[in-house]
Amino acid sequence: MFQNLKILLFITGLSIAVTACIETPDFDIVPEIEFVGMTKDTLNQGVFQEDSLTVVFTFKDGDGDLGNESDAALNNVFFTDMRTGFEDNSFRIPFIPREGSANGIEGTVRISLFTTCCIFPDGSDPCTPSVTSPYDTVQYRIYIMDRAGNKSNEILTDPIILRCN
Repeated sequence: MFQNLKILLFITGLSIAVTACIETPDFDIVPEIEFVGMTKDTLNQGVFQEDSLTVVFTFKDGDGDLGNESDAALNNVFFTDMRTGFEDNSFRIPFIPREGSANGIEGTVRISLFTTCCIFPDGSDPCTPSVTSPYDTVQYRIYIMDRAGNKSNEILTDPIILRCN
């Protein structure tokens, strides 16, 4: 009986010690993202979602307010085409519920990015085959925004080669 009590006290003490050592994440309330990579680096130009790649990045957010609770399509991941400076793709991270007293969260985002059109130096119509300019290169600047409107840092994808013919 005394032996069982000692074991029980030891396990209880160990549980308390382990719980006391668990630290909550110390992330900023402004989201932070980091580029991880892409599944490939070359796409065939197109307008009908004929080709795609997956962009992967990680995120950290100190107050865990990413995603949107409603069904409204409020996007919170934004891609800017560095060739034009225009934001031409946006996506939505699903709602991430707040749990516990420490709401710091981190994770990985994988987004399927469909192909885009080549932009030609001579001003030819985009998305048309070209023999004189068989390739174009596009790179995207990415940022995310949390529910409080905090904008993350910006990251760049690797250059993506577009086959224009």
